Amino acid sequence: MKKRFQYLLSLFGLILAIFVLQKPLFMLYNRTFSSSCSAGDYLTVILHGLKLDLTVTGYFMSIPWLGLLLCTLFHRMNPRKILLPYFIIIALFTAVVVVVDASLYSFWNFKLDAMALFYLDSPSGAMASVSSMFIILRIFAVLLLAGLYSWLFVKITPAAFPPVKTATGKLRGILAMVVVGFVLFAFIRGGFKESTANAGRVYFSDNQFLNHSAVNPVFSFVYSLNISEDFAKQFDFFPEDERRANFEGLYPKEGETCVRLLKTERPNIVIILLESFSGNFIEPLGGEPGVTPNINRLSEEGIFFTQFYSNSFRTDRGIVSTLSGYPGLPTTSVMKLPAKSRNLPSIAKSLGKAGYKSGFLYGGDIDFTNMKSYFWGTGYHKIVSDTDFTLKEQHTHAWGVNDDITFDYLYNEICERKDSLWHIGFLTLSSHEPFTVPYNRFENRIVNAFAYTDECAGRFIDKLKKTPTWDNLLIILLADHGYCYPAGTLTVREPDYFHTPMLWLGGAITQPLKVNKPVNQTDLAATLLGQLNLPHDDFAFSRDVFSSSYTYPFVFFSFNNGFGFKDSTGVSVYDNHPDKAILEQPEHSPERIKKGKTILQTLYDDLGNYEL
Repeated sequence: MKKRFQYLLSLFGLILAIFVLQKPLFMLYNRTFSSSCSAGDYLTVILHGLKLDLTVTGYFMSIPWLGLLLCTLFHRMNPRKILLPYFIIIALFTAVVVVVDASLYSFWNFKLDAMALFYLDSPSGAMASVSSMFIILRIFAVLLLAGLYSWLFVKITPAAFPPVKTATGKLRGILAMVVVGFVLFAFIRGGFKESTANAGRVYFSDNQFLNHSAVNPVFSFVYSLNISEDFAKQFDFFPEDERRANFEGLYPKEGETCVRLLKTERPNIVIILLESFSGNFIEPLGGEPGVTPNINRLSEEGIFFTQFYSNSFRTDRGIVSTLSGYPGLPTTSVMKLPAKSRNLPSIAKSLGKAGYKSGFLYGGDIDFTNMKSYFWGTGYHKIVSDTDFTLKEQHTHAWGVNDDITFDYLYNEICERKDSLWHIGFLTLSSHEPFTVPYNRFENRIVNAFAYTDECAGRFIDKLKKTPTWDNLLIILLADHGYCYPAGTLTVREPDYFHTPMLWLGGAITQPLKVNKPVNQTDLAATLLGQLNLPHDDFAFSRDVFSSSYTYPFVFFSFNNGFGFKDSTGVSVYDNHPDKAILEQPEHSPERIKKGKTILQTLYDDLGNYEL
């Protein structure tokens, strides 16, 4: 039995070593975030991460443990042949997860989880942010690691163990293996306390990069698979009666619109979602000067919302937040659940009841994250995407058609419209990785890409001003979400990430206005419909910010498994992994956290109640 225990111990140590070594490699690869980390930080990450490394190692050891138990009973069995397929599978799986986790972190700022699967049905879109060489190198890294792991696993596995010939010896061996199984179970469960293994166990710092580095990527991915469907049971912070009482009054529906922004109740409407358009690029919002001169000047001509906050951190969530008034969810995407998303209210549906014809324009793959299903299900009558442009135009950007081309298409579409009432939605794409655009005003390619989209939007507006269509036109410019700029100093867990622009323009505007009260992305639906004197009671998470009932301004935003809540008292940011606040300004506020938890719980209850 000694040889068997030595083998199990060696295999356990090898698997554990793989996960331990992954951590400094992950940190070194993401050097933008780790440049200021000390040697002590690396060591602390490894030590804290052991909790989950031991859990995953325990899982991976379960099959070899069972194989050795069988070899104790049947000594003629060859453990190397029995375990070879299993070793290849876990080696390949681990290699894929480790490489993808490290590669995606600089884009997403959180650990690999089940959300990555949402983008696999449109691989061309998912890979559009990176070059072919980027993909080739990662494939090579996966194959190299998988081969190395497989070889090491097989190398230390003997072809045979000394046979246990006596019944007494076999009994002792089985009892010993049962004890080993009990130890592995303890590792898998994370001990014998009430709480079981979870990502929050390895969080130890106010530096989120260090916390994320400590999380085992295999655990993060597999664990997220287990919580991705049972929505109504997730985030049950309060008993139902308490939740209902807490939620009362947060999104009031009574009251009348007190401020009229439009000359007419039936303008034609264009809603332009600017990809990743962070307030950090816009000077009137405190951003870098000179990047967006067109939005800067147009903000003096229209209705400019200076305290506008996006609700989420991804385009699929931002679209739903804007057009359906439904806040982005931290662990799933409503757009990827067509049986649910089609039941959502939407601006297009409400406008359709008033006689509007609605269309949507996007220069990329309309199937990405199930956008097409969402648009068709929520009231759009016409959808234009990359395949409606020439082959040459389709490849002017990694994600599809560059913004100068799509803005020109939108201009021509508007000028040719014959409908008496119409609405067009438009999602730009050029201000997105890899930020390759036909424009050269800034050396920094990221800043240059945002300046390019600003140039396209400004030229589009200026041309429209010269047409008769302008007089009855309302154009709403807003971001789908923010962007982590400057890199390494801003993350998706900070309020500034969600501080984005919203600007209303057009001949239908009565006069320029600065709106300085907090407004959420989800509030657009009720606010716009309020100006049109159309009902909006079905938008449960949207408020008419010009209504007499809007007496408690606040904003709510979410990131990967966390949320933020901001009101006149300050801001609280809460991470559900460690189950604690990671930012409280100017001081701790249980009330803000309670309201944020209430909204999150209500969202998931609402999501779980939709008919599948």
